[in-house]
Amino acid sequence: MPTDAVGRFLAALDPQRREAVAGRPRQEQERLAAAWEEELGSDDELDTLDELSPPAAEAEAARRVMDREG
Repeated sequence: MPTDAVGRFLAALDPQRREAVAGRPRQEQERLAAAWEEELGSDDELDTLDELSPPAAEAEAARRVMDREG
């Protein structure tokens, strides 16, 4: 299991988005991973989901970040 933020973010993405993000420059990957970590930490709904299923909460936060990206 990845331990750095970018690796954990990539692991939380669905396969198609993971491939697209993996092809982006490292700096952009780090920016997206930071936004993902912020989403995980700031949303109470995700806190509740995280208690039930941490992978589901991470995937939902990743989806939200990528949806905002357009």
